[in-house]
Amino acid sequence: MGFKCGIVGLPNVGKSTLFNALTETAAAQAANYPFCTIEPNVGEVAVPDPRLETLARLAKSAAIVPTRLTFVDIAGLVRGASKGEGLGNQFLANIREVDAIAHVVRCFEDSEVTHVEGRIDPIADIETIETELMLADLESLERRVDGLSKKAKGGDKESRETLDLVNRALALLRDGKPARLTERKPEEEKSFRMLGLLTSLPVLYVCNVDEAAAATGNAFSQTVEERAKAESAAAVVISAKIEAEIAVLSRDDRNDYLAAIGLKETGLDRLIAAGYALLHLVTYFTAGPKEARAWTITQGTKAPRAAGVIHSDFEQGFIRAETISYADYVACGGEAGAREAGKMRLEGKDYVVQDGDVMHFRFAT
Repeated sequence: MGFKCGIVGLPNVGKSTLFNALTETAAAQAANYPFCTIEPNVGEVAVPDPRLETLARLAKSAAIVPTRLTFVDIAGLVRGASKGEGLGNQFLANIREVDAIAHVVRCFEDSEVTHVEGRIDPIADIETIETELMLADLESLERRVDGLSKKAKGGDKESRETLDLVNRALALLRDGKPARLTERKPEEEKSFRMLGLLTSLPVLYVCNVDEAAAATGNAFSQTVEERAKAESAAAVVISAKIEAEIAVLSRDDRNDYLAAIGLKETGLDRLIAAGYALLHLVTYFTAGPKEARAWTITQGTKAPRAAGVIHSDFEQGFIRAETISYADYVACGGEAGAREAGKMRLEGKDYVVQDGDVMHFRFAT
């Protein structure tokens, strides 16, 4: 898996321009990597990882298969969406299905592009959307209280525990704070996720700036970055116009273009890196003559669960994992060299997979 990121924002902030640039990038990748557009507003792009090409060269792999990131372009939100204004209900349904929110915020001035609120104020824009999501969460939780209370009074332990969680989240929402700030124990995490709260999702602010500010940001984007830092969110500065121009270029032309405007990597690459960090994701690899492939898992995942990302049979019948760190794999010239040098480890069910591990799973059928 990669992760599914919902792109949200007010109308005319550059959200669709960014999504189109991302999917153009994906189309350009199609010559080298598998790609699919699932629906008109859903696209998948390959996650760039230079380690994969190195592994493929050493393993003499016939194909390279990167992990993928899914972007969902969610209909522009307007004030009153929580009450069904605009495409409110559709928006709220779509956003519940993603792992994180990429909140595109307008951080540029352009007299030819109108702003739905009539002014350029990225923090106010953020608060408009956050307020709508909080109102939707508030209504969702308040509808559950009576039913949970009755079951809890009847002695249902699960309902009592859920009600306690709901009340903690409600206290925050009524105070104008997002549900993600709800204090909870590790063992409550699954129950909390099942509440399906919109404001419980991690947020990545995407500051859409003009071309001149693509490398350095501007005063607008700085205010967003400060807000992100204060609420333990993430922020990345991108010029959607530049991304649209870069997307259709060849790799060599793309590098020349980036160098000319003072950027080392595309906004998409930075967006993916920020998203992975926000969701605590890591990558492990499999490599052989058929293919070199990247797999994305959550940090802290143990070997059997990581194996299950490839196929459920691998998890159920897990015996052990033959594991080589990426650094050792490269230093020893591949699997055979690492094995001879004693760098291949046999790891069991309690092994926590590390970023960059090159793995081969043994399992019983």
